[in-house]
Amino acid sequence: MSRIGKKPVTLPSGVSISVDAQNIVTVNGPKGTLTQKVDQDIIVSIDGNELKVDRPTEQKRHKALHGLYRSLINNMVIGVSTGYKAEMEIVGVGYKATNNGNVLDLSLGFSHNVYFVVPLELKVTTAMEKGKNPMVMLEGTDKQLVGLVASKIKSLRKVEPYKGKGIRFVGEVIRRKAGKTSGKKK
Repeated sequence: MSRIGKKPVTLPSGVSISVDAQNIVTVNGPKGTLTQKVDQDIIVSIDGNELKVDRPTEQKRHKALHGLYRSLINNMVIGVSTGYKAEMEIVGVGYKATNNGNVLDLSLGFSHNVYFVVPLELKVTTAMEKGKNPMVMLEGTDKQLVGLVASKIKSLRKVEPYKGKGIRFVGEVIRRKAGKTSGKKK
């Protein structure tokens, strides 16, 4: 059995969940509403404040979908109750980040500024404190969307291994390389 698929999803207070005839799971909470279409073979049942995901057979396909849909539903429950956050820092001399609503204005050492439009489902904030690297914070209820947008922003200026300049997640460890050695060998 799938270890993750067997675990029931416990619903925190203030979160309600419903499953309709087409196997669409809807989760409502204080931070918003999320929906997920579940495969017709997977059985989703609600018992009090717990949700269980079951599979009909031991086929390889059903085993794969069992854990997948349990994790997706659990991520939705966490998203509507507490939310998800991605924090990135921009390392480099002269690199800046500002936002005007959901438009992120990044100065990343190119000849022009890079403008990135963040989806309306997410909240973006920037912080530029003296003596610290500029920060970009993304907040939202959908874990997939937060991760996708964060990776797109990060891909605008990948971290280079020699000086460590670029956009990285807070706490991310960058593998550094040594530069050229000075002088010639005799």
